[in-house]
Amino acid sequence: MSIAPLSQVALEGRFARELPEMAVAWRADEAPDPRLLVLDDTLATELGLDPTWLRSPQGVQLLVGNGVPSGATPVAQAYAGHQFGGFVPRLGDGRALLLGELVGVDGRLRDLHLKGSGRTPFARGGDGLAAVGPMLRELVVARAMHGLGIPTTRSLAVVATGRPVRRETLLPGAVLARVASSHLRVGSFQYARATGDVDLLRRLADHATGRHHPAAAEAENPALALLEAVVGAQASLVARWMLVGFVHGVMNTDNMTISGETIDYGPCAFMDAFDPATVYSSIDVGGRYAYGNQPVVAEWNLARLAEALLPLVHDVPEQAVELAVEALGRFRPRYAAAWAAGMRAKLGLGDAVDDATLTPLVDELLTLLQVSHVDHTSFFRALGTAARGDAEPARGLFLDLAGFDRWAERWRALAPDAGSMDRVNPVYVPRNHLVEEALAAATDGDLAPLERLVEVVAAPYDERPGLERYAAPAPQDFGAYTTFCGT
Repeated sequence: MSIAPLSQVALEGRFARELPEMAVAWRADEAPDPRLLVLDDTLATELGLDPTWLRSPQGVQLLVGNGVPSGATPVAQAYAGHQFGGFVPRLGDGRALLLGELVGVDGRLRDLHLKGSGRTPFARGGDGLAAVGPMLRELVVARAMHGLGIPTTRSLAVVATGRPVRRETLLPGAVLARVASSHLRVGSFQYARATGDVDLLRRLADHATGRHHPAAAEAENPALALLEAVVGAQASLVARWMLVGFVHGVMNTDNMTISGETIDYGPCAFMDAFDPATVYSSIDVGGRYAYGNQPVVAEWNLARLAEALLPLVHDVPEQAVELAVEALGRFRPRYAAAWAAGMRAKLGLGDAVDDATLTPLVDELLTLLQVSHVDHTSFFRALGTAARGDAEPARGLFLDLAGFDRWAERWRALAPDAGSMDRVNPVYVPRNHLVEEALAAATDGDLAPLERLVEVVAAPYDERPGLERYAAPAPQDFGAYTTFCGT
């Protein structure tokens, strides 16, 4: 494929055009010595971009925001948000830019967005920069989530800027180019509502509906239908997180999308030993965003979206609240249904096993896992082997052997399907010790461990010889794990 000129990259400015009050035109900082570290060729092709061209000097300039097509106007997006429960009316892209929207080869519109591209008017005292390690973390975890089939923003590329970034020490700087259905958040609606401009709020709702939930536009009450659609999308998303042991780490309202995609992989991690109280983020000292709290937090965040939408839901405030509360009431049953369906699949059980049988079976299992500090990912994968008749790999993970035996006897009586279990229980996730190993090597200039890790987690269900260390839990000397947001 020949290298295309920059002029052939068609970046639309739909968000900025339709919602100018929420878009500040801005330019990325100049990267003094940009060097491409990682590029997702498959994603580039899906976007209609030539990977060969993206590797050229002109392509790399696009990926750091220093070279954009004529007519494109990068913008920093405005949004508000509740951060650890406290409302901040003006957050916005402090170190990020929306370069524009791309129409992919499938006809879908997607955002091309930069992270770590420099200070914007929303920087709030930050330097607007990012280090190589955190940007590569987002790339690894986003690739894993995509491989797991979980809705997610995706990382197109990480480019080293040649500029050092000061954190605890001086670190090499980088820019992440990521792709999403959009970057509309619950916080976007909170910002529009806080302005008191109902017309802006309505235009934002129309924009979000058109991009993500077009059926809502045909409803008798479009704003209410939009809320219901987001409730359903987030109920499904968070259930999927819980089923694979994913801990987002910072579920502020500005990190919850309207599309139902996972966004902002900062202090995130996959759970090792099963424990609902698991927290990895250094800043979550109270455990607000612990693994077991994620469904409750998601519901709380959706309540904030409902509050923002009230003027559009009904002219009479009391009736607006009543309708919104009814819509929010659908979160728990939808989450419960998604969780139950997912657990039924993880245990290899068909629809013939009703909830009255499934619920106590799952509750007992989770208690056994927690008491014995069993590795979440390893156990569910080993359970497929137990369904084939060899229970020892799973059994050996427990301290309470008699308790597991009693549970396993009841489970096996339901005739689990081992093949179907292997299709939903991953053998590979981004193990925390391997992520840290890969990021440390990459920061020192060795990308080989990272490239191998990305290759492995991109196909998480396919067990392959020679990859045993990628399926194994962390060694005992790895110790307690803590992640950082990277700012």
